[in-house]
Amino acid sequence: MKIVYATRMGNTDILVKEKLGYTDALLIVDGSEKVDGDYVLFTYTDGYGEIPGVVESFLDNNKEGLKGVVATGSMARHAETFAFAGDKVVKEFGGVLIAKVDGQGTEADYETIKAGISAL
Repeated sequence: MKIVYATRMGNTDILVKEKLGYTDALLIVDGSEKVDGDYVLFTYTDGYGEIPGVVESFLDNNKEGLKGVVATGSMARHAETFAFAGDKVVKEFGGVLIAKVDGQGTEADYETIKAGISAL
C-alpha cells in the first residue's frame, strides 16, 4: 500500500515520516503528482474544514486506488471543523476514513492508523 500525503505546517510530514516511519511516502506538492496502484492519503484540513486545493487536484488526477484517508487538524484552533477534510475526501472520492489526528498525533493514533492500513 502506497502512502501519499500533503502538509502545510509540517505536522503531517512529521506524522507520516517520523512517527509512522513511511519514509518513502509521496509528497503532494502541486497536485499534478501521479500514483499507480492502491494508496492511503494523509491530508491536512484547510480553512474551515475544507480539502486543500492541491489535494483536490491530486485526487482529481488519481481517482483510482484511493483506499483510505487519514486527516489532520488542530482541535484547539478548529474544534468545530476538526479534520473535516477527511470526511469530505471520503464522501467525494471514496475510500474509508482511518483516523482523524490532532497535530502530530499520539501513540494511540499511530496504532489506530497502522491497524487501519493493515486492514485494507
